[in-house]
Amino acid sequence: MFSLGSSHRYHLYRGHCDLRKSFDGLCGIVASELGRSPTGGEVFVFLNRKRTHLKLLHWEHGGFVLYYKRLEQGTFPLSKSTGGSVLSWSDLVLMVEGIEVVKSNRRRRFSLQQ
Repeated sequence: MFSLGSSHRYHLYRGHCDLRKSFDGLCGIVASELGRSPTGGEVFVFLNRKRTHLKLLHWEHGGFVLYYKRLEQGTFPLSKSTGGSVLSWSDLVLMVEGIEVVKSNRRRRFSLQQ
C-alpha cells in the first residue's frame, strides 16, 4: 500500500545516484552524505544521472519501503522552487507526474514551524 502523503518530509539527494543500490546502499548515502537518520520516518528521493529513474526510500513501522519508477520516455524535472534538498509533497507529485511549472505564484499560508 502506498502510504506517503503531505504529512511526510521529503529530502531530495542533489547528486546523481547509482540506482542499482538497494536498501543498505541508499541508507549509507542518507547517513553519510545527507547527515540524516534513515529510520527517522522521512522520505529520501534519489535520481539517476539521466533523471529517467527515481527511487523513494522510506522507513515504516517494521522496515524499509522502496518505491521505484522508471520512465520509458522523458525525464523527471527538477523543481526550481527548492533551493535546498527539502521537497514539498506538491513538488514531489509534480516531479513524478512530469509537470514542470514555468511560472506560478504561491500565496502565503499559516504554517507551524517545525
